[in-house]
Amino acid sequence: MDFSSELRKIPSVTEVLDVPEIASLLHRYSRTLVVRAIRSVLAEARRQVSEGQAAPAPSDMTGPVLRELAGSTSRSLRSVINATGVVVHTNLGRSVLASEAVEAVIEAATGHVNLEYDLGTGERSSRQDHVTGLLVELTGAEAALVVNNNAGAVLLCLDTLASGREVVVSRGQLVEIGGSFRLPDIMAKSGARLVEVGTTNRTYISDYAGAIGPSTAMLLRVHPSNFRQVGYTASASIGELVSLGAEREVLVMDDQGSGTLLDLERYGIVDPPIRDSISAGAGIVTCSGDKLLGGPQAGIILGKKNLIDRLRCNPLARALRIDKLSLAALEGTLRLYRDEERALSAIPTLSRLAQGGELLEQRAIRLAGMVRKTPSLEVKVAQSTSQAGGGSNPGEDLPSWVVAVRPSDGKVTALEEALRRAQPPVIARIHRGFLVLDMRTLGDHDLEAVAEALLDNC
Repeated sequence: MDFSSELRKIPSVTEVLDVPEIASLLHRYSRTLVVRAIRSVLAEARRQVSEGQAAPAPSDMTGPVLRELAGSTSRSLRSVINATGVVVHTNLGRSVLASEAVEAVIEAATGHVNLEYDLGTGERSSRQDHVTGLLVELTGAEAALVVNNNAGAVLLCLDTLASGREVVVSRGQLVEIGGSFRLPDIMAKSGARLVEVGTTNRTYISDYAGAIGPSTAMLLRVHPSNFRQVGYTASASIGELVSLGAEREVLVMDDQGSGTLLDLERYGIVDPPIRDSISAGAGIVTCSGDKLLGGPQAGIILGKKNLIDRLRCNPLARALRIDKLSLAALEGTLRLYRDEERALSAIPTLSRLAQGGELLEQRAIRLAGMVRKTPSLEVKVAQSTSQAGGGSNPGEDLPSWVVAVRPSDGKVTALEEALRRAQPPVIARIHRGFLVLDMRTLGDHDLEAVAEALLDNC
């Protein structure tokens, strides 16, 4: 094949536009978009010719141009169906918002709002006022401040309260969170000096006491995030740290990470509620808004009023401030917590964590019945385990029910990929040769779409 000759055969943009099927696209898309798609397809054609393939005819361009247009005009951030069993799935956007929070976001997004305007006095106010009262009410803290995420909250606290001084942390709590962000790196960026105490698996209150010196600004306890220590372990309680801090006049900060406003132990969640640290006397408590709390991404800071006031005055607070849409979603979520039963039913993260085995089993049986229509698919209903996710409840599995499927040709990986490309995409996991769909993260309203995706691809 003559390479130069084949390159000359590749049609021009004008020739492709003359194809009737492509010309008709100008009624649906702008000329700019259609021409851009054609040029992209022609560039790919030139690449293929350079690899030895024959040049396409203008009529061969219809399908590729349509696919290019579909890809370029569809949103990159799309709704997916979570069948993984991980309730707070970081890669899938963590917590799903309650309908009340969604309504608040729509109202804030589609018109002007009193973000920093006092309707009573007609004067400027603080955006923090929309949520700080609720946080104080729900946690018992003296004051509160909200920033864009929990890493930002920790950075702001360390920069304000410990810059240039020492912060004592258990060696077993020097965690790395998602995206390779490490606590020591955040601490270094704040200007605080890390003092490690104890060993990887055992740290006693005496270790903290022995590390306190003239330059010590803070005793910091950190949520373990995505790991759990078992076996021969020991750690100091928040109560012990507060007692030591009061005795030696050193601030105690508790980074709770996942953050929950309710005691969820009856549902298998061992992370203690934020109020416990406040009641114990911690000067500062930080947590996320989009994990066990079930709201939007946010960093929540609670604690003593004099300390919160200092945080507000730090220029970093402006750089890390929460935007109006996240603020609206957070307020909508927090208001639900005024009624615990309502929160458990209305906040999707909590309702999914609280689902009982009987409900999950019945959901699995329904889905299995819908997909057993095809003989090309092996279908099983089985007990399994799911996870809270998002760094919450590390090492603790939640009992669940799943539907496990396997195509007759054994190509499970191909089926998993096909579901990811379905409309809407279905995200599942492969385990022991089966594609597993976990009922804890699937709602009744998802079953028909999941069944359709399976049947269409088997």
